[in-house]
Amino acid sequence: MGDGVRNLHRNLQLHLRREPGAALGRAQMAAQDYGIPDFIDSHAHLADAAFAGDRDEVIERARITGARSIVCIGSGSGATDVLAAARESAALASRFPGYAFFSAGIHPHDASGFDAATTIGALQEIVAAGAVAIGECGLDYHYDNSPRLEQRRAFAEQLALARDLAKPVIVHTRDAEDDTRAMMEEAAQAGVLGVLHCFTGTRALAEAAINAGWYISFSGIVTFKKWSDDDIIRLVPDDRILAESDSPYLAPVPHRGKRNEPAWVSFTVARLADARGVTAEAMGETVSANARRLFKLAASETS
Repeated sequence: MGDGVRNLHRNLQLHLRREPGAALGRAQMAAQDYGIPDFIDSHAHLADAAFAGDRDEVIERARITGARSIVCIGSGSGATDVLAAARESAALASRFPGYAFFSAGIHPHDASGFDAATTIGALQEIVAAGAVAIGECGLDYHYDNSPRLEQRRAFAEQLALARDLAKPVIVHTRDAEDDTRAMMEEAAQAGVLGVLHCFTGTRALAEAAINAGWYISFSGIVTFKKWSDDDIIRLVPDDRILAESDSPYLAPVPHRGKRNEPAWVSFTVARLADARGVTAEAMGETVSANARRLFKLAASETS
């Protein structure tokens, strides 16, 4: 998609945001002031059934809105078939070479369906087909959809696989900071890199991740009124910050409550830029460079 079409789409978006009666938050105003940034969506569940009816259109909207690449997350398909999302994400990425990439892993919600004797070998085969990361994996003690012991076992096995295959990990953590921190730090000592995705944790956890050499990714949550942790946004070094949609979840303001999609990461990037006192374009370049480095992404054909 040429720059002319992309810029036309951007100008149309800005015009619509300036329509009378439009309620503008800080993220939208930043996007208007500085222009809509290019970015990489480091975390999108595009294999989710929520996109079954218009998946290709969603990807095209992302392209023309400035998404240079998308990492399709291959986990979260349920305990009965823990690797279904990984297979589907791999198939999706194969249709958009050089633009869509995929990860493969077992979500903590699905850990009760994890069997180390069979699952790790199957996961390794999917990763060998071109996955850029393992995950999302991790610990969720908020919902406890799987027993905590099973969550820790599945997470530990995936961290070990990441070490063996020299792949980064994409980590989900909720209400499990102590165990997450301990396992992250042990993995980091073994040379494993990773990202804490959709970060909503404490400053202490953010500092631990930074000290371990890991990355921190922010979602549309930073545009919500309840968000009050801009100090954490500013804490993350320039070379460790990522942006994501986590679509179809967590649509940013002004689309909150709708099905999320990668095109709207531009609002999150603008909000991060506002918090860090930089332009949206600079923020977009930063998160894009970091995603390429962490996941070893080839340059997009549309860049």
